Amino acid sequence: MPRLPRDLSGKELIKKLSKSWGYEKTHQTGSHVVLETKEPSTHQIVVPEHKNLRIGTLNSILRMVSAHKDVSREDILDTLK
Repeated sequence: MPRLPRDLSGKELIKKLSKSWGYEKTHQTGSHVVLETKEPSTHQIVVPEHKNLRIGTLNSILRMVSAHKDVSREDILDTLK
């Protein structure tokens, strides 16, 4: 199992989820950005736009995306590099 990146910012994660996994920014409240996808159905996630995401936060976001897109967490991690 590949290690989670320790230096990934919220801004970078948002950019990569948008580019590779079809998420779009719908709105932002403070430092929390709401991303939404329509594929395969509507799904929203919240990503904090912090300098470095905490490991637990990143892991939770990756689990939600992998469950919704029906892909492995490792497939998503590969697109974050």
